[in-house]
Amino acid sequence: METQLGLIEQSFNVQYSTWVREALNELPDCFTITDPCISGHPIVFASSGFLKMSGYSKEEVIGKNGRMFQGIKTNRRSVMEIREAIREERTLQINILNYRKDGTPFWMLFHLSPVFSKEDGRVIHFVGVQVPILRKPRRSGSEFLRNGVNLCEDGSGFHETVFGCCRREVCSDYVAELDRMLALDSVLSDDKELEVDEPCKAGDIEKRKAATAMNSILTVLTHYSELTGRLVCGKRCCVPVMGPLGASLNISLGRIKQSFVLTDPHLPDMPIVYASDAFIKLTGYARNEVLGRNCRFLSGQNTDSSTQFQIKESIRTEQPCTVCILNYRKDTSSFWNYLHISPVRNSSGKIAYFVGVQMDGSCKNEDEQRLSPEMRQLSAVGAVKVAVRSSSMGASTSK
Repeated sequence: METQLGLIEQSFNVQYSTWVREALNELPDCFTITDPCISGHPIVFASSGFLKMSGYSKEEVIGKNGRMFQGIKTNRRSVMEIREAIREERTLQINILNYRKDGTPFWMLFHLSPVFSKEDGRVIHFVGVQVPILRKPRRSGSEFLRNGVNLCEDGSGFHETVFGCCRREVCSDYVAELDRMLALDSVLSDDKELEVDEPCKAGDIEKRKAATAMNSILTVLTHYSELTGRLVCGKRCCVPVMGPLGASLNISLGRIKQSFVLTDPHLPDMPIVYASDAFIKLTGYARNEVLGRNCRFLSGQNTDSSTQFQIKESIRTEQPCTVCILNYRKDTSSFWNYLHISPVRNSSGKIAYFVGVQMDGSCKNEDEQRLSPEMRQLSAVGAVKVAVRSSSMGASTSK
């Protein structure tokens, strides 16, 4: 758990400057930020507004997946639509039923948007804005009276008997302000929430509020990323330089608990495009220090060159191999790496990546007593192959 929390801290600290959390908490909106590159696609930030609305504390939310807010009456089709948007790395607005900590269900408009790295086009985070969908005040007949002012049902103008003839532009300004007041009143009135079983759709007020909130959040993230030099943006500015490793594949790979990396043989110098949480823990490097580098950065002066040649030959011939090689952690301490390398093919049968599964030769645990090192490595390779093939099949069918 400590490792997971460390990765969550790193998720923000590496990308943005120190004051980003304070700036985000100054926004009045309800939202969460998740990291698809960390195992389980956890929440790495929850706004004060969201915590107040949901009834959870920060400690109860950070590190958890967003599905914790779903319940028995949450529509499964809506959940699948959200997953599909994450897989395709696109924006989505959808109505969904969620649950507060006390079990109270409520309808909300969920506005999802990816945050991209401006440098390489990868998805860094997902922002999810939540706007409660509230019951609109009922009008009697074709008009209603508020603050002593009669307003036509279509909102196009006031009765001439009250104000006389007025210009449509002036009336529109009043309607917009009235809508804002009604929305505010609705938020403050818990008894106006829609019934759980009522089919409901967000209105223009909720949609505008969600879009405005998302723009504000992205503005804050962009500003505080500029201070670290690791710029982010709300739209993909370039084609990812590390291959088509989408958010869906990141999430699937994150469920595999062994230490492993994926490298892309189609890119110059065959860089690492994915590193598991266990690999980060084993080597002591931060994820941003690993991605984009060739695996030989783990080698040192006592690393056997003949073993390195054996690895190169297995990659050249596209064959799996297992070696024991002396590698080095970030703190310069050495360890014997029981390494298995294997090609990984996509759904069309072409090699998409090479996977390298690492095991610390000096580390003993309960898993090793139940399974041999070979079986553990083959299990990890099999899981990676299933994830890659499933992802490539999904990508091909969505086009």
